[in-house]
Amino acid sequence: MLSVTANTLKPFSSFNPNTNTNLLLFSTSFLNPRPPPLLYPKPSSLKPISATLTPSSSFQQQQVYQPFRPPPSPVPAKFRSLDANGRIEILSNRLGLWYEFAPLIPSLLQEGFTPPTIEEATGISGVEQNRLVVAAQVRDSLVQSKTDPQILAEFDTGGSELLYEIRLLSVQQRAAAARYIIENKLDAKGTQDLARSMKDFPRRRGEKGWESFDYAHPGDCLGFMYYRQAREHKNPSEPRTAALEQALKVAGTDKAKKIILTDFEGETDEKEGREWDVIDAVRVPVVRLKFGEVAESSKVVILPVCRAEEKDKEVLEAPWECSSEGEFGVVVAEKGWKRWVVLPGWEPVVGLGKGAVVVSFSDARVLPWKVNKWYKEEPILVVADRSKKEVAADDGFYLAAVEGGGLGFKVVRGSALKETGVKESLGTVVMIVRPPRDDTDDQLSEEDWE
Repeated sequence: MLSVTANTLKPFSSFNPNTNTNLLLFSTSFLNPRPPPLLYPKPSSLKPISATLTPSSSFQQQQVYQPFRPPPSPVPAKFRSLDANGRIEILSNRLGLWYEFAPLIPSLLQEGFTPPTIEEATGISGVEQNRLVVAAQVRDSLVQSKTDPQILAEFDTGGSELLYEIRLLSVQQRAAAARYIIENKLDAKGTQDLARSMKDFPRRRGEKGWESFDYAHPGDCLGFMYYRQAREHKNPSEPRTAALEQALKVAGTDKAKKIILTDFEGETDEKEGREWDVIDAVRVPVVRLKFGEVAESSKVVILPVCRAEEKDKEVLEAPWECSSEGEFGVVVAEKGWKRWVVLPGWEPVVGLGKGAVVVSFSDARVLPWKVNKWYKEEPILVVADRSKKEVAADDGFYLAAVEGGGLGFKVVRGSALKETGVKESLGTVVMIVRPPRDDTDDQLSEEDWE
């Protein structure tokens, strides 16, 4: 025999008399066609809770956060009504100025297009797409900084390539650079050099002549770059003279021009009856490598490396010749070697022929400079020319073998070698390379060597 028993319903503590009881009655009618009436009294201590809350107008006015408003569309107003096919047609036919249709590219990317599909549909390569978009953003920053409209108008035709090069500059620098570009009619290469010089100038604080150039003047930043390049060449030499002439041409302030003229005239002139010995002096440039400098160089040099802990035998056994062959510039050495280094195409190393070698030192204090003032406990690379072994100049620097002290080599001045009777070295030192660093420090000058 089957019996069904219905449990007596108990009231909830948050009973709401306004609640619709149809659902409750329907569920109990399944067991009893005529359910008894609800005899539970209305709770007097509880207040009904409304399921919805309609805020008053005064409450809305007191809200802290404003409702979300989408940002304005980057697409120009005249193109906003176009669908994807219409925007592709605009890009394909280059309808309008470059900075007007450039925002259509990111709008297509948001709709699922990719740079290759845009290139296939419009003929605009991925590189050009990036240049157009970035250049348009640079132009917008110039507009917001209230750059002279006449200057901006000069970039309307073919200006994307120029504005793209100043993308890494600040807004204030961009405005000054844009004016300088137009006034001096710079091409893409000249604009690239200008942007790099303006970006690099603050990091060169403390270098020779830095304080004579004005950071706020783009021409001075460019002039200082050429001024630095001039000091990397021998004095006198044609590359040094050409760099100084270029620096003098672009420098914008009288103070900068004065220091450039001082170096320029010092190549051949005599001052105050003093006999200059710069021609006979042997200068060894000390260069700090910059991050990314090798990647940005149009010409590089690959040299074999020996460790200072090794004996002079390793220097003698290192490959004497390394060249590039074929259309791909495949590097070919006369024999295998374990360690190589890639350096930018600096003038002292580019001119080296057979016999160039690099010796790596773990501590820069092995060099004969004034350690109390300038030494840095950092690794260095010494570039030497093995084809020039004769100890000829007293003020020259040479790579010599040593015994003891844990080192196999050291850099010695010519006069010190002559005092010990040494007439032949392992090679003449042509350059000292210091590792890249985030911060900047003063560079060495001639008087800093011992």
